[in-house]
Amino acid sequence: MKVVVIGGGIIGCLTACFLKQRGADVVVLERGKAGQEASWAGAGILCPIHPWLYPDSFTHLIDASLAMYPALRAQLEAATGMSIEWQKSGLLVPFFADDAKDHKQAAIDWSERFNWDVERLDTAQTIALEPSLSSATTGSLLWPAVAQLRNPRLLQAVRAWMEKLGVELYENAEVTSLLTSQDAVAGVQCADGQRFDADQVLLASGSWSGELAKQLGFALPVKPVKGQIVLLKGEPGLMKSIVKHDDAYFVPRADGRVLIGASMEFVGFERGNTEQVTDQLMASMHKIAPGLKDLQVEKQWMGFRPGSPDGLPYLGHVPNMKGLWVASGHYRNGVALAPITAQVMSRKILGESVEIDCSDFSVGRVIDDVSGLGFPKI
Repeated sequence: MKVVVIGGGIIGCLTACFLKQRGADVVVLERGKAGQEASWAGAGILCPIHPWLYPDSFTHLIDASLAMYPALRAQLEAATGMSIEWQKSGLLVPFFADDAKDHKQAAIDWSERFNWDVERLDTAQTIALEPSLSSATTGSLLWPAVAQLRNPRLLQAVRAWMEKLGVELYENAEVTSLLTSQDAVAGVQCADGQRFDADQVLLASGSWSGELAKQLGFALPVKPVKGQIVLLKGEPGLMKSIVKHDDAYFVPRADGRVLIGASMEFVGFERGNTEQVTDQLMASMHKIAPGLKDLQVEKQWMGFRPGSPDGLPYLGHVPNMKGLWVASGHYRNGVALAPITAQVMSRKILGESVEIDCSDFSVGRVIDDVSGLGFPKI
């Protein structure tokens, strides 16, 4: 079976690898350079932001995906010799008296219901664990098993695995239209006129999926949500846990660097970092983790998350378009959901059975979002 994957981010590339392993003839088409958008820009936290706010189906999807990472990590490192810099750092959510929303009880209830190990820490225990945090914290919750990885390292390893498997990758290949035959997909055509025949086509173009879907003849409400990140240069051990607050998150790397992120901006494809957002992130640092205030800002960057109206991904076939599939709209959870997405979509595309229920992630689903997990308010 011939499959064309549109999109060279982590979702598209990993799904292509899984398809190739299952015997498909796969081509990946990327409009720019592979893996240079959201897949590269993210922080690599292997846990959703506020998972207790999502429907249970999302937690089941996350749990299945995270359970795949140990084997995937071992497979990538064995096949390529590359490390994805996976580390179990734990996730700490500190609380303050002036928090706009109290997540504590909902987080505890969710953790107990889904068997996520959580520890309740008082102020003294929180500061003892993370001395850089403000003494104004009223305590925290710690999920010690949460891990992280380095997004660029993951992408490099998956790219190398693609090459080893024989997956063809075409960069600077902008898809502009579908080829059809007898009411079924027959391939795609690119802006330069090049055609790629296919039995199945997967749209996995991240933030560009919505615009491309419109060109291909169907509606997909995936839109870019810009996020800006500041990187601090520090010494190893200054912060050990991933720290997540409503105002900002902090991700310590093994080399001592600390990521501070990330803004949620509904500004279309407006590139570049801005002084206003940088100032907001730094102000959050002074409030939450003032022990980092003397660290040097080493770098800043931004990316476009593929947002969806309800914060959930689209995984499945396009109604009334035989042979056309979507894996997009992962929003803030693309890296965490990459393994299960690749597994589910490769099996669906090849007509195999899928154990996990993906009905809540169907393309064309009716969305009445009241959770606040979707697009940020303008």
